[in-house]
Amino acid sequence: MKIGFFDSGVGGLTVLYQALELMPKEDYLFYADTDHVPYGEKPKEKVKQYVTEAVEFIAQQGVKAIVIACNTATSIVIEELRHKYNFPILGIEPAVKPAILESKKQQKKVLVLATRLTLQEEKYRNLVRSHDSGNMVESLPLPGLVELAETLEFADEVVLPYLREQLEDIDVKQYGTVVLGCTHFPYFRAALRKVFGNQAELIDGSVGTAKQLQRLLGNRLEEGNGTITFFESGRPILDEPKLSKYRRLLNLLGEG
Repeated sequence: MKIGFFDSGVGGLTVLYQALELMPKEDYLFYADTDHVPYGEKPKEKVKQYVTEAVEFIAQQGVKAIVIACNTATSIVIEELRHKYNFPILGIEPAVKPAILESKKQQKKVLVLATRLTLQEEKYRNLVRSHDSGNMVESLPLPGLVELAETLEFADEVVLPYLREQLEDIDVKQYGTVVLGCTHFPYFRAALRKVFGNQAELIDGSVGTAKQLQRLLGNRLEEGNGTITFFESGRPILDEPKLSKYRRLLNLLGEG
């Protein structure tokens, strides 16, 4: 049986990539809800509807686990999904705890970059409250990065002006750790490094999520041939140009 991965768009490939590194013999199904991307600026109830319908579709394909490789979707509906299905459903959340531990060593702050909807959700606020006793964590929505990733726009001449505009009122030197709290954001590590310099650690939750998936599946691993089936909003991707797009994005992560 396959392992299902879900995201609003191509960002979830950053988590799938880590799973492929750990479990290359597994078969995967990747579902991008391209009809409705981006999620981060949409009403909560609409996003919940989109995610619920997508996960039901994935479940009907026959999967042994589903990874909600989207911080926004995880923050809104993960608990409801776990109660509904009898196979593991994993989510991803901003890596706040390790970021705080890292920044404490430097006596600096933590900056969480995510979508607006993720940062507004109670799940995120509870996460910060449970670990941030020293009021170290600050947050900033960067919805434009989602749109840039979806259009495969990674060139510095486009990305850097956007980042500098959004961060113009922030002293980047005060942060010891920057959390990439949206799965689209790791595509912009190089650009973010140019803005924040080498004094800030850039971290995300993709590796931890992949390791947790590996632990949960245990002896049910290594059943397949390492294939990936791609869907866009319930439609199988069969034409080579679209398949090449997804392969290119996975290869891009390997190059980074």
